[in-house]
Amino acid sequence: MTQPPHDEPTASSPEQLREQVEQTRRELGETVENLAAKTDVKSRAQEKATAVQEQLGVLTEQAGAKAAELTGQVKVKAAEAAHLVQEKLPEPVKDKATAAAEQVKAKAGQAGQVWQDKAPEPVRAKTQQTAQAARDNRTALIVAGSVAAAAWLLLRRRGRR
Repeated sequence: MTQPPHDEPTASSPEQLREQVEQTRRELGETVENLAAKTDVKSRAQEKATAVQEQLGVLTEQAGAKAAELTGQVKVKAAEAAHLVQEKLPEPVKDKATAAAEQVKAKAGQAGQVWQDKAPEPVRAKTQQTAQAARDNRTALIVAGSVAAAAWLLLRRRGRR
C-alpha cells in the first residue's frame, strides 16, 4: 500500500481517515478536471479565437475612429491650404488659370467626342465606370488636388530662395 503524505498527520480514527480519503478524492477530481480542460484543444482554441476576435473588434473600432479623426484633420488642412493658395495667387495668375481651365475643358470636349467615335465599347464602358467613381469621390479628389498644388507651389517657392 501507499504511505500517507508526510505533511499530513496520520488519521487516528476511522472518521478522520474517511475525511482524508474524501479530501484526497476532491483534490484528485479537481486535478483530473484541470488536466481534461488542458487536453481539450478544441475548446481552448475556440476560447482563444473568441478572445482574439473580441480584441480585433476593439482594434477595428479604434482604427475607424482614428481614421475618421485624421480624415477630418486632413480636410481642414486641405481647406486651409486651398484658401492660402487663393490668397497668395496674384490676379493675373488666377486669370491665366481660369483661361487655361476653359481651354482644357474645350480640348477635353473635343477629345471626348473623338473617344466616343473611335474607342471600342468595352473600353468606353470601363472608362465610364471610372469617371463615375471619380464623380462619386469628387470632394476627396479636389482635396487631394488642392493639397498637391499647394505642395508644388510651396516647394517651387522654397526652391527659388
